[in-house]
Amino acid sequence: MSNSTGTIGILTGGGDVPGLNPAIRAITIRALREGYRVLGIRRGWAGLVDLVPDSKADNSACVQVLTEDVVNRAGRTGGTFLHTSRTNPSTLPRSLLPPHLESRYDEDVNDVTGAVLEHLDHLGVDALIPIGGDDTLSYAVRLHQEGVPVVAIPKTMDNDVPGTDYCIGFSTCVTRTIELTHRLRTTAGSHERFLVIEVFGRYAGYTALLPTMAGAADRCVIPEYPFDIHRLAELLVADRNRHPSRYAVVLVSEGARFQDEDELTFEGKEPDMYGHKKLGGVGDRVSDALKRVSPRFNQGRRINIVNQRLGYLVRSGDPDAMDSIVPMAFGNLALDLILEGRFGRLVSMHDGLYDNVPLEEVTKGSKTLDVDRYYQAERLRPRYTSFDGLPVFIMNAGT
Repeated sequence: MSNSTGTIGILTGGGDVPGLNPAIRAITIRALREGYRVLGIRRGWAGLVDLVPDSKADNSACVQVLTEDVVNRAGRTGGTFLHTSRTNPSTLPRSLLPPHLESRYDEDVNDVTGAVLEHLDHLGVDALIPIGGDDTLSYAVRLHQEGVPVVAIPKTMDNDVPGTDYCIGFSTCVTRTIELTHRLRTTAGSHERFLVIEVFGRYAGYTALLPTMAGAADRCVIPEYPFDIHRLAELLVADRNRHPSRYAVVLVSEGARFQDEDELTFEGKEPDMYGHKKLGGVGDRVSDALKRVSPRFNQGRRINIVNQRLGYLVRSGDPDAMDSIVPMAFGNLALDLILEGRFGRLVSMHDGLYDNVPLEEVTKGSKTLDVDRYYQAERLRPRYTSFDGLPVFIMNAGT
């Protein structure tokens, strides 16, 4: 690849998180100074599906040339100025085919990877940097296997991308969860209620456990350990009785499951292109159940609930310091790998040190908490022992 003619493409896929724009900024500035042309692919993989491979076509909705002026302005903000989607080109519904591909694909669900490869070739992309979670990056693995030079960057609020201890967005998620939980305490305390807060975490309980460890909550329930609602009620009643303002707080991961239930709690039944139904509502179910069973542990009197789903509140707004610094480093690490000609890699962090691993790591199973090491299952709370030698986010050690 010639530095004077090379083109780097960047895209962001899946849910937005604070820290994406700083990553795009870091990649772009370093790449331009190394002599590359930089293209921003808009709307994740959708931009590469919808692009019309014709020099006369208006593809401004799919791709834009990135300059220092563009990324410097955006780099101070949250979200992703390239926009995003959950499009999966390997399982694209016929209804979402762009007009120029309708005659080429006629299945109800289509693998349009052949067209994506042609569109990348039309753009002259010599190296592609997708920034996303395990779903977005699983398709990056597919492109790598098809011969596309790929270097990927992990992001997700849940911090659950395999192959890395840290994902862009996690620190801001924890920061906002702690801040918003403390704000909601005033209402819970004023009314002497339980405060039930649903937080991110489909398969992993990092975003519930770490804020609880930091003092934001009394208890937490996580996807890795199905919980007994009666035990939770008993513990929360005891917490409430000890508190001068007579309230107690529990953080509930969106992927948490009641004991003896196999299914997660979903908002809707229709899956996305990666096969996931939208999670949500377990906090409502926990709240209803606590009201129902609390009299058993509170001398026959029901305890009412303040119930809040944090959801997009922790996604929105500017990144915190960690999610400004780590994306800068990840972006530069991605450029290091491209300059070295090392593709099919995932920029990563292990035990507090920057690193990289084979991109295929993102498809080798789920990244979850070590319950025995970090969670007191019988107490529904974190373990507060053996911190010596652990990284800043503690339970990331050894993942």
